[in-house]
Amino acid sequence: MKLTTARSFSAAASLFLMALGATCQAQAAPVHNIVLVHGAFVTGAGWEPVYDILVKDGYHVSVAQHPLTSVDDDVAAVKRVLAMQDGPTILVGHSYGGAIITAAGNDSHVVGLVYIAAHALDEGETEAANGKRFPNATKAVKKTDDGYLYLDPAFYPADFAADLPEKQAEFEAHAQALTAAAVFTTPATQPAWKTKPSWYAVVRRCEVGSHHQP
Repeated sequence: MKLTTARSFSAAASLFLMALGATCQAQAAPVHNIVLVHGAFVTGAGWEPVYDILVKDGYHVSVAQHPLTSVDDDVAAVKRVLAMQDGPTILVGHSYGGAIITAAGNDSHVVGLVYIAAHALDEGETEAANGKRFPNATKAVKKTDDGYLYLDPAFYPADFAADLPEKQAEFEAHAQALTAAAVFTTPATQPAWKTKPSWYAVVRRCEVGSHHQP
């Protein structure tokens, strides 16, 4: 499930602004920084429309480009971006990006978390275990011989990019960021959402992700 329609972009941006407003009330200094974290099978490019909205509203926005090679690698990549921020930061994750921000959110720069149809894992929980609580409908997931997952391009447009123009969805189906299968079976560490303000957006329908928890 991608953040694709204008309505989705606007709703996501509105949630970020709500989080920023609420967090600013509790902070001595205004929150100016936002870091966006993508999920599995994609890159940070999918955040571009949301980035444009937030930048237009005057925020400093960074988009993490983590490698999807392991949870540790992905968290480390996001923490490098957090280290570049000049003050309090809202950390935003989509899909598997929720697992990343749950760990990276313990960074001292982070003052709030926003989960956009994302996995907010508890300590010791895995993506796979969380997904079993809210099963998805796709049969598109395939695995390479060396342990990386991707979505069968034949199913990608309908299961992962149903609200994209057909041409764009077809391109993305053949430009996926393969994701290490191990990220879905790695237990979560101390979850930042237990100690920091957090907000969550739930999708009504998603064939690939399991993002319907409260």
